[in-house]
Amino acid sequence: MILQLAEARGCPRDLVGGKAANLAEMISAGFPVPEGFCITTAAYRQILPDVAAPLPVWLETGIVEAYERLSRGGPVAVRSSSTAEDLPDASFAGQYDTFLDVRGADEVLAAVRRCWASLWSDRATRYRAAHDTGHAPAIAVIVQRLVAAECAGVLYTANPVSGKRSEIVVDAAPGLGEAVVSGAVTPDHYRLSVEGETVEGPGEGCLTPSRLGELAAVGRRLEKHFGAPQDVEWAFDGDGGLWLTQSRHITTLFPVPETAGEPRAYWSVNVYQGINRPFTPMGASMIRERQRGMATYMSALGFSDEIIDVDGWLFWDITDGVRSPAKRPKMAAFMDSLAAPSGRLVEQLGRDQRFPSMPPGSEEDIPPKNRRRRWARMIAAWLWPDQARARVVRDAERRIAAFAGPDDATARQRLSFVELIRGDVCRIEANLPRDANTAGAVGGQLAGRLLRGYVDEAEIATVFRAIPHNPTTEMDLALWRTGESIRRDDESLRLLLDTAPDELAAKQLAGTLPEVIQHGVAAFLTDYGCRATSEIDFGVPRWADDPEPVFAMLVNLLRAEARFESTAATAETRIVELTRRLPVTKAHRTLLARFLLRRSRRLRGLREFPKFCLMRGFAALRKQLLLIGEEIVQAERLDRAGDVMFLDLVEVREALDGKDFRTTVARRRKVWEREARRPRVASVLLSDGTVPALESDAGEGDLVGLAAAAGVVTGRARVVHDPDGARIEPGEILVAATTDPGWTPLFLSAAALVTETGGMISHGTTVAREHGIPAVVGVPGATTLITTGRVITVDGSAGTITFGEEHR
Repeated sequence: MILQLAEARGCPRDLVGGKAANLAEMISAGFPVPEGFCITTAAYRQILPDVAAPLPVWLETGIVEAYERLSRGGPVAVRSSSTAEDLPDASFAGQYDTFLDVRGADEVLAAVRRCWASLWSDRATRYRAAHDTGHAPAIAVIVQRLVAAECAGVLYTANPVSGKRSEIVVDAAPGLGEAVVSGAVTPDHYRLSVEGETVEGPGEGCLTPSRLGELAAVGRRLEKHFGAPQDVEWAFDGDGGLWLTQSRHITTLFPVPETAGEPRAYWSVNVYQGINRPFTPMGASMIRERQRGMATYMSALGFSDEIIDVDGWLFWDITDGVRSPAKRPKMAAFMDSLAAPSGRLVEQLGRDQRFPSMPPGSEEDIPPKNRRRRWARMIAAWLWPDQARARVVRDAERRIAAFAGPDDATARQRLSFVELIRGDVCRIEANLPRDANTAGAVGGQLAGRLLRGYVDEAEIATVFRAIPHNPTTEMDLALWRTGESIRRDDESLRLLLDTAPDELAAKQLAGTLPEVIQHGVAAFLTDYGCRATSEIDFGVPRWADDPEPVFAMLVNLLRAEARFESTAATAETRIVELTRRLPVTKAHRTLLARFLLRRSRRLRGLREFPKFCLMRGFAALRKQLLLIGEEIVQAERLDRAGDVMFLDLVEVREALDGKDFRTTVARRRKVWEREARRPRVASVLLSDGTVPALESDAGEGDLVGLAAAAGVVTGRARVVHDPDGARIEPGEILVAATTDPGWTPLFLSAAALVTETGGMISHGTTVAREHGIPAVVGVPGATTLITTGRVITVDGSAGTITFGEEHR
């Protein structure tokens, strides 16, 4: 139960803990680590049944003898080494106790007990819960010779704030390094190049240039040895010797595509698609197929032809667009329309000397469209809007019918069908007729021009609330109506409010809920079971697969009186009112503006229709792939049918041919779960790891974003990271990193919306406008800067957020 620290190399982490395992690896590799010994987790488990009882004599004797051999009664450091510590995605820095300058056997034994106890401190317990490590924690203890430090501190082999891999950061102070780690002193702060040259630092600090160079060199060695940027604790003793007391991964750095040569810039496909977690492998392969249908257009804007995948985070290389004076404005406008403030960052990078402008004439342009033909088709859509919309729906239904696949087939036949039809499914949005959709948007824009000077944009926006035929808002209202039916049945209402959503979902799938719930939810799932949060990831279970989120949203709607009113008549009244503001002398403009606004309302619902069709196609293909997965499970080559989502189609065929993918899936699932715990997604990322910060001219205390849906609301904020199970009280303001259609049922009770990304045509803001709630999007750091309960004022017309009183 007691090992010399050097002997801990190769021991299971569950026996020696993360810190001891790393230190033992460093000793083996020749790094200067103070000698010591490790009291393994077996000792902790031995005393766990009765932590208040005296230590067994044999254990106490062993610790004391090891201490005497190490230090002869002199000072030592006693450090915790938990099995849930120094993980690739969670450092647990400072969560477990360390004691320095411990002298004498009694003090050592007391410090060991205190290290054990720190495993269950409030801070450590909360940290483990927040990071969902999946570990059943235990704790080992390291006792090391104490370095008589002249100067000590922390070394980061990459800048932990900016993410820049080409910078080394050092914090240092005289004496023991614990003062730096704990924040008890203001350290000397240095920024170095990877070669060790000082970029920034104090004029007279506690580190000389030679010592900084030595730290940079050992940092490079550690990074190379462990294969990732490192957070290193170090100390120089009185003789100038450098000692390392810890090295672990810097867990906050965002993954970067591997590149060489000149700096590159990347845009996150995850952010563009409105999801803040990684794609599954099958989801990534499907999104690549989807984007190939846009390749010509995207390439002309400066985007790379292919999408880069790093641990489920997908990127476009946007370097060409950043460097092109001709493409950059178009690229920036496109990006901001979907995920502001990405476009502003692109404009900012265009002024960065690291991205010199391309020579004139070296870039392609977007192929010109036949404007005359497009206008003719739009005019036809305005004249006969119902027929135009019906044509789109008929075309979609014909295509979707072909996606259904065989009911009775072998797994190989099903896979052949999926391979054959995948391209049509992934490109249905691009293949559907677009003229009616375009006519809906352009009609509103033209009406706005006709009314300019008499009506402002916010007033025009009120015309487009609750527009018909939008599948996303229709979904929200269908759920609301289901809730209203349940509200009228007292017994069903009590059951829904008093039962956990996961239990309700199980009863739904088993068919044992009261009829009003069972049939109401079943009808909702028939129409919208193809949807989900983060639904653009093909690998994510649909609501039909797991209806737990549907029940969570229903409970939220039943507890908070949902806001909804029929606005069709209101919209017609509003159209007449606004157009009457034009002078009598401009009667022709009045009539034309009125015509365009009415036609725009009839057609705008098509904005969300192609995405809904894609989800229906995804659901059809998922059904086939899950059936294939069941057969692979029976052959004992996967553990669960859903594991096919952690393969691509080539690998699914290999699994049918006999290859066992259980180990591969387990590894990929572990990476996906690790990456899914990242609190923030980088929108724009540079190849050296830098996450560019947006230059802001906002007033002190104000937050500024994109004015996405008009109106002004003051209320208490509710920060939500996952809509499944979230609760929004009436009058609360929803604050989120991003939203997609899976979030929109929350809009029925939210008073306003604030997101970190999003644009004028992103799904969340489109639905926010139709629900009539103000929205400000593209607010960097909103979920951190705004806390739940804080009173804020959201001005969706000005794009500002101001803070009121402190939260209660």
